[in-house]
Amino acid sequence: MARVFNFSAGPATLPLEVLQTIQEEILEWGGTGASVMEVSHRGKPFMAMAAQAEQDARDLLGISDNYKVLFLQGGAQMQFSSIPLNLIGDADSADYVTTGSWSKKAVAEAKRFCTVNVALDTESSGYTKIPPQAEWNTNPNAAYLHYCSNETIGGVEFNWVPDIGDVPLVCDMSSNFMSRPVDVSKYGLIYAGAQKNIGPAGITMVIVREDLLRKTSDLAPSLFNYEKQAASDSMVNTVPTFCWYVCGLVFKWLKNNGGLEAMEQINIRKAAKLYDCIDNSNGFYTNSVEVASRSRMNVTFILDDSSLDIDFLAESHDAGLHSLKGHRAVGGMRASIYNAMSEAGIDALIAFMRDFQVRNS
Repeated sequence: MARVFNFSAGPATLPLEVLQTIQEEILEWGGTGASVMEVSHRGKPFMAMAAQAEQDARDLLGISDNYKVLFLQGGAQMQFSSIPLNLIGDADSADYVTTGSWSKKAVAEAKRFCTVNVALDTESSGYTKIPPQAEWNTNPNAAYLHYCSNETIGGVEFNWVPDIGDVPLVCDMSSNFMSRPVDVSKYGLIYAGAQKNIGPAGITMVIVREDLLRKTSDLAPSLFNYEKQAASDSMVNTVPTFCWYVCGLVFKWLKNNGGLEAMEQINIRKAAKLYDCIDNSNGFYTNSVEVASRSRMNVTFILDDSSLDIDFLAESHDAGLHSLKGHRAVGGMRASIYNAMSEAGIDALIAFMRDFQVRNS
């Protein structure tokens, strides 16, 4: 077996230790005589695992008791609809901040269910920067303000938390969730698809403050209804048992490796190395995002000579560096370096990039 360095934006690489545990337990899990994919989600073994996964997540993020932690089916895009259906209440509108493709998609979906005030849209600048909050056009009476803390396509990340007073702050943290400590108390709701940092595709975590659970529209389907999901421990219907199990293993891996504080320091170090390689390539590679808004998770770059793109991708693939092609919307290259990407993987990529530059300059 020869595992490659997988720089995919998602589904993304998982910790090797987690994969090895899955391998050991796939046929017989927890003394049940069956796979975790074969046991009842309402049986005692699975219920105990689910409760432990939630507790580990609470420990990692310091989530207080006045927040519900939900494990829901589908990707984060399902929450684009669920959020307005659950949080708009009697308010006239909701504020949205658009800093990339995913927050733009969230706006388009929310407009189907409520009036949207786009408080900020950076499309005219190519989604390459995050202006200070003083430049935003927010509504103090909004039902909530929604933003995406890390845009995977453009490689733009919030390295600060908006302060919007009493308006509930709602954040799509799909691609930087659990990559750094978070003060959950600053948020009304946090949601994140699992397939970047915490597990396989097919499950999404939602952390929602309890006082927001009583605003759900009667139009919300039961599976979209946060209050019903909270009351049933996220088990309104049959849950994605395998995905939940893997998330639980990742939480344990994070705790065993120093928690989110330690993970943040590793992620800072990995990103700094890669950006340093790009910035000191004499223009052979460039990143267009303002330095203060650069993502630690998704490092985008272009080659000065785009005719070399095909060779770069083919040769890097042959070198065991996979999924470096940028999103079709922006082109170029993208290295997604989530929690499970090792520093050895970053070092291998940098060595390849420098060698490729020497051979093609």
